[in-house]
Amino acid sequence: MTMTNLLCSVPVLLAVLAPVYGASPAVPSPQPVVRYPASEQLHYNVIWPSGLSLGEASLNVTRTSGAAGQAGAIRSELTINASVPGYQVADKYSSNATSDYCSVSFDKTMRHGTHQKDELLTFDQARNTEVRETLTLAHQPAPVGVDLGRSAAPTAACAKDALTWVSYLRNELAAGRLPQQQSVYFGHAYDISVQYRGAESVQVGGAPVNADRVDVLLHGPASELSLTAYFAQDEARTPVLFRVPLSGGTFSMELAKQQ
Repeated sequence: MTMTNLLCSVPVLLAVLAPVYGASPAVPSPQPVVRYPASEQLHYNVIWPSGLSLGEASLNVTRTSGAAGQAGAIRSELTINASVPGYQVADKYSSNATSDYCSVSFDKTMRHGTHQKDELLTFDQARNTEVRETLTLAHQPAPVGVDLGRSAAPTAACAKDALTWVSYLRNELAAGRLPQQQSVYFGHAYDISVQYRGAESVQVGGAPVNADRVDVLLHGPASELSLTAYFAQDEARTPVLFRVPLSGGTFSMELAKQQ
């Protein structure tokens, strides 16, 4: 895999953030109460095999409680800035979901070199469908208020976009469970299989961290990617490290700091 292909894989890699899972049941089961912070910011460094930095990524998650009789909400935002000479990735992904991890919307703005694409996914959980709207294509900005493409596709019950899946996964790990296999939505549906490899001590920010290791295979309509992910053994099951083995060496994404 070339460096350009690696950088194109970074958005999917970080957006899915290494699920230990499979697919959710037809009817979502009740979720345990896990005391995550109401507002969370996680920052990552994207690192060459040599140790040099390619760039950075940030994952921000806000969780709110609903008023009496109303469901709460989860809002997630992922930004990525990474580059090699002559090629840059500058992406932003935003998702909105209910407090029981059912997606409402997922917005992605992708800038890969000279190519760009803006796409909005809207989920109709009552009808088990998602609607994809392409707002901007590569080299072809859309006029204000004009959609370049719109399509609908069926989904599983309580469908989850990639960012919402991250929160769901961490919740399940904190409760000592592994979700059943399902598709995660990042535009198209992506299938993920995982193997649990046990506890390891890994270096994160120059300090040892006790973490659980999982090996992940991510399979999409036109791509396949394997990686290893590490989740801290804290209450929030913080994702601390990701490693991607390629022919040129192992590339890493390492938690830089937590606020």
